[in-house]
Amino acid sequence: MGISFKKTIAIFGSLIAVLCACQEQEKKLELNIPTVSQVGAIIEMPFDIEPIVGAPFSMPEFTRPSFPDVSVNIADKGATESIAITDIVNRAIDEVSEKGGGTVVIPQGKWKSARIQLKSDVNLHISEGAIVEFSGVVSDWLPAVFTRHEGIELLGAGAFIYANGQDNIAVTGKGTILGPELDSEVRKRTNTSADVEKDVPIDMPIEERLFDGMEGREFQPPRTIAPINCTNVFIEGVTMTRSAIWNVVPTYCENVIIRGITVNSLGIPRGDGIDVESSKNVLIEYCTLNCGDDCFTLKSGRGKHGERIGKPTENVVIRYSLAQQGHGAITCGSETAGNIKNIYAYDCVFNGTYTGFRFKAFRPRGGGTENVLYERIRMIDVNDAFVWDMLGSRRWIGELADRLPQRKVNELTPIIRNLHFKDFIVESSNKFINANCIPELPVKNVLIENGEVHCNELIPKLNDVDGFLFRNLSIYSKDNSINILDGKNIGFTNVQFNVPYKKLALNLQGQNSSPISFQSESGQVYVNDNINDLALKNGFVTNEE
Repeated sequence: MGISFKKTIAIFGSLIAVLCACQEQEKKLELNIPTVSQVGAIIEMPFDIEPIVGAPFSMPEFTRPSFPDVSVNIADKGATESIAITDIVNRAIDEVSEKGGGTVVIPQGKWKSARIQLKSDVNLHISEGAIVEFSGVVSDWLPAVFTRHEGIELLGAGAFIYANGQDNIAVTGKGTILGPELDSEVRKRTNTSADVEKDVPIDMPIEERLFDGMEGREFQPPRTIAPINCTNVFIEGVTMTRSAIWNVVPTYCENVIIRGITVNSLGIPRGDGIDVESSKNVLIEYCTLNCGDDCFTLKSGRGKHGERIGKPTENVVIRYSLAQQGHGAITCGSETAGNIKNIYAYDCVFNGTYTGFRFKAFRPRGGGTENVLYERIRMIDVNDAFVWDMLGSRRWIGELADRLPQRKVNELTPIIRNLHFKDFIVESSNKFINANCIPELPVKNVLIENGEVHCNELIPKLNDVDGFLFRNLSIYSKDNSINILDGKNIGFTNVQFNVPYKKLALNLQGQNSSPISFQSESGQVYVNDNINDLALKNGFVTNEE
């Protein structure tokens, strides 16, 4: 026990030094965490984009795009509310782009359209009071275009507003993008329970991956705004509601700014808010997402398909934003094959989401997530504040969803590591931490510090982790149990537990588990064998029965 104990403490000390060298400065830090009324699309944004300060990786200096002083109003081109504006809008975009760029304006009114295709140097401006309702007829989304569906390249409907291989494009304005009617053909033909990976072998040529809904073929629905292979993308101000599936989806893009948008997709299966897919240098700010699935989501391709392409999602900043409802407030995965790295979120609020911080990466998905910093976050009425879901379900991945037996580590075994969470408040949650990880490749190097947590359940599962540090926390829980299975190098430093019975019910199982350390502010350290006996004397646990 003595040797294991000393080794454990030495590892904790090293991790603390690496993950946070400025310990003395942090002790003086005063938390300034925003509230619901201080974030999201309701906030009056500054016109210019503020610098990014505090990111633990290099980011470019983001600026608003510029377009030539040329403006074309579709009403002046013969558009009327009685017929679809698709051809008129697309001709106007082509014309403006060919002449060097400018703005195409959709004025106030209720308009109908099928796919709008953006071109370089064009700003599509949807004016305040304008509603563009997109078609629910499958044939209106022909011809099929190059896109990616859940991490797999194919030919399909693309998006309500689509672009491929363009530069300096924008969608702006205070208007509304409205998806098809709920009883439309597009929705009836969409099989949201299908697993497209089973329909697309890795060696199938792209021209054979046709999901256009014609001649008995399957149909994959259009996203809302989905540029692919584009640079310098700007999306600002618009409201999106009643989507067909995911909403804003930049894929293989670089230098993307998404600011001040609102997404309302409650009740829409797979109604994600923003999905950043295999894209680099992305800024998301002042957004409000109210979603039928995950809200702010990072993805990088699925399994062998994503590994072959090898494009990560990297250098992403999310700030001043509100996840109002949805499955996950900020989710990494589960498509992780190209890797997700360098993610920084700060000054955000999660209100009513099912999970707060969510990490998904199943065994055959590959890649993983690393180098994440989240700070100054407020969570209200979430079910699980911190979630690691790396086993998934048999519905999608069969027996690989079973924790045991351990599998041999290979190129499709995802790894999640180097995650840092600091300066946060969980106002109300059901569970503080719920972690189901992979035994053959545990989640590594997680630091959770400087926070206040209110929960019903403390830590119902912390399975298969290596290097979890909790520091400077005040935890108020209606439950006193910490359940750990095959967890190594886990430590609590200056953590105040306010739990029933003034005791922690520590359940440590698994032959790969190592002792858990509890260290008081004075530096005295105790391991799990005697923490309950010494808790009352040394101030770890408070609260009346």
